[in-house]
Amino acid sequence: MLLFFTLGLLIHFVFFASIFDIYFTSPLVHGMTPQFTPLPPPARRLVLFVADGLRADALYELDENGTSRAPFIRNIIMHEGSWGISHTRVPTESRPGHVALIAGFYEDVSAVAKGWKENPVEFDSLFNESKYTWSWGSPDILPMFAKGIDTNGHAHRPSSRDYKDNIKKVDDGVKEIVSMFNHFYGNDGKTTFIFTSDHGMTDWGSHGAGHPSETLTPLVTWGAGIKYPQRVSAQQFDDAFLKEWRLENWKRLDVNQGILPVDYLNNTDLFKAESMFTNAVQILEQFKVKMTQKKEVTLPFLFTPFKLLSDSKQFNILRKARSYIKHRKFDEVVSLCKELIHLALKGLSYYHTYDRFFLGVNVVIGFVGWISYASLLIIKSHSNLIKGVSKEVKKPSHLLPCSFVAIGILVAFFLLIQACPWKYYVYGLLPVPIWYAVLREFQVIQDLVASVLTYPLSHFVGYLLAFTLGIEVLVLSFFYRYMLTAGLTAFAAWPFLTRLWTRAKMTSLSWTFFSLLLAVFPLMPVVGRKPDISLVMGAGLLVLLLSLCVVTSLMKRKDSFIKEELLVHLLQVLSTVLSMYVVYSTQSSLLRKQGLPLMNQIISWATLASSLVVPLLSSPVLFQRLFSILLSLMSTYLLLSTGYEALFPLVLSFLMFVWINIEQETLQQSGVCCKQKLTSIQFSYNTDITQFRQLYLDDIRRAFFLVFFLVTAFFGTGNIASINSFDLASVYCFLTVFSPFMMGALMMWKILIPFVLVMCAFEAVQLTTQLSSKSLFLIVLVISDIMALHFFFLVKDYGSWLDIGTSISHYVIVMSMTIFLVFLNGLAQLLTTKKLRLCGKPKSHFM
Repeated sequence: MLLFFTLGLLIHFVFFASIFDIYFTSPLVHGMTPQFTPLPPPARRLVLFVADGLRADALYELDENGTSRAPFIRNIIMHEGSWGISHTRVPTESRPGHVALIAGFYEDVSAVAKGWKENPVEFDSLFNESKYTWSWGSPDILPMFAKGIDTNGHAHRPSSRDYKDNIKKVDDGVKEIVSMFNHFYGNDGKTTFIFTSDHGMTDWGSHGAGHPSETLTPLVTWGAGIKYPQRVSAQQFDDAFLKEWRLENWKRLDVNQGILPVDYLNNTDLFKAESMFTNAVQILEQFKVKMTQKKEVTLPFLFTPFKLLSDSKQFNILRKARSYIKHRKFDEVVSLCKELIHLALKGLSYYHTYDRFFLGVNVVIGFVGWISYASLLIIKSHSNLIKGVSKEVKKPSHLLPCSFVAIGILVAFFLLIQACPWKYYVYGLLPVPIWYAVLREFQVIQDLVASVLTYPLSHFVGYLLAFTLGIEVLVLSFFYRYMLTAGLTAFAAWPFLTRLWTRAKMTSLSWTFFSLLLAVFPLMPVVGRKPDISLVMGAGLLVLLLSLCVVTSLMKRKDSFIKEELLVHLLQVLSTVLSMYVVYSTQSSLLRKQGLPLMNQIISWATLASSLVVPLLSSPVLFQRLFSILLSLMSTYLLLSTGYEALFPLVLSFLMFVWINIEQETLQQSGVCCKQKLTSIQFSYNTDITQFRQLYLDDIRRAFFLVFFLVTAFFGTGNIASINSFDLASVYCFLTVFSPFMMGALMMWKILIPFVLVMCAFEAVQLTTQLSSKSLFLIVLVISDIMALHFFFLVKDYGSWLDIGTSISHYVIVMSMTIFLVFLNGLAQLLTTKKLRLCGKPKSHFM
């Protein structure tokens, strides 16, 4: 098993790394011939103003008094130049935005592994292609162009007075610089000015996604070669901005990135046509280089060219464009060049993703092989599914290994003659040993088929459909939280679809009630959107009530260790009261602008430190220890809560307690004898390996329940986006000074608490149902890998960084689920089986 998990870890690492070679390679092309317009330019110099994070509406709109916040730029629009809206592309971040403005290409997705501050590949830009360039600005932006933040908006948000007042300062600065340039060059009329923004900003001060407030940026140009204002009587757009901004009579010229906006140019039609032709030839050159690169490393009979832009099609378009220029049909030239640009960009995308299918198929074949092998290992070593099937053990044939060696050599030779990168060998050859290991178990496969045929077909199909539906619900829940509600509703009905209802009515009703109660949480807004401290206090009162009930029941007992147990729970009552006090008083202090009281900070950190120690002092009796773990962790969770999520671990834990009961009922119903009652089982019960039973089909359901509850613990109150941009108010009981590492660590612990509660409950399920954690982890491995295969196809290499990062996060979460479970299982075992005494030598009760 150690070898299996080691190889499994290595294989999963390869599968994870594969998405960066399949989806996140740089689209940039090098080695093109530079293209130039043959006619002289209208300007000798360009002044580019980029207002980082400035929204179009914030610049163009009038204030409450009907005056512009940027009077100088408003005057330019009405009397000197042209204006419009620039429709930027996601991700609306500073680096991609500036690169698009100055270098002329969209986001390089290979930067996903390097962050937004630096482009991963060298590129040409307007700066290094100019004779002289001077630039002033943010140290976060300029260095990326030196090799060849909107802070106001983040801090104060676009609707704030600070943000709007800052626009006036920008306007004054632009006015001063323009005056300086004109004076220095003696008003020679050879300077072009462009004022724009790299991206916008949402009302809550963020950017990166595709909301119109983030993608719509201002564009104002004037000076040499730029059209003067054009008065019009009416304009047609899909928005109502013109009327809001009172610019209905000044022609608005919107632009999209990538194509020369000839409508802005104040020059001859010949100049516009030649410039557009140059623009098209530049992009066509990139297409040619990309095609040549791919053709040189692909066998001739396997190379499939981009059919929409063949050599003859290129020649005909270029010849026709030159003919139109010669006959002064300039509008036709512009139209033809736009068509060529469109086809060339599609062709670039085609060759950029040329190897994606080949690599994807190899990874999928490897994935399916690994899942098959893990499934066969479960059936062979941990179940009795194939026992009793008559079989003749055959000696392995030498033909099988020889065949796979030959396949491996053929694959390696195929990659070698195409000069493929070394990583292609890994992806191409990995499926070979995996499928060899699968086919070595051919006897197990035969026995499995024979065993399955002994079952009624309807039973087999029913299990398969239920398993498939369950996997799809899990996958969809990563995108739509309400799918967890659908799953929990199905869980609520489960006892009534079996004989459990007739056997254990009270347990079944409790299961249904808490399943439906937990199903409410995924329907609520993600945490942090609407803080409500009263809900936190309400959750605290429920925890306090539960603690007092436990204390009352303990006082009625006459055990020898009752004093020690009573002291532990009194400590937990005190911890809960202090947590409630800290939450309330910290909130009040912050509202009065008095900061975080030092005493509150000390109590918070002391509560956090004790939450993992106090449960170890409690009795190892199953439910007593679980209640102690819940009460201790809830004290910390209250300190990290801002709203309804404070109730979530309570409801989840009650469902977990019922789960422990109902699983024992299902085990007894199936005829397996339970040696102890739940009330007498202790986590310190010395279970040896001979007491573990083989797996049954129903154990697949138990493993699925575990995965589903873990996913619910993660997405029950939030999602990847809400975790990525969590509300800082969650950590205000611990610190108010910005510290990303410490705040991130506290938020991770908050996220882990529901996971720990689920795993502690599952420790009890394993103990009461006599299951081996090793066999259950193998089932979880198969479930998580099937989910990972889904997410492999759902990885996105386009959209905002949030979209891209979320798709990667989904893949990583399910890929690392088994490793994560090993860690959580170790922590759960520590909390459930370790026993510390207030007096005397500490004692360990590991199973």
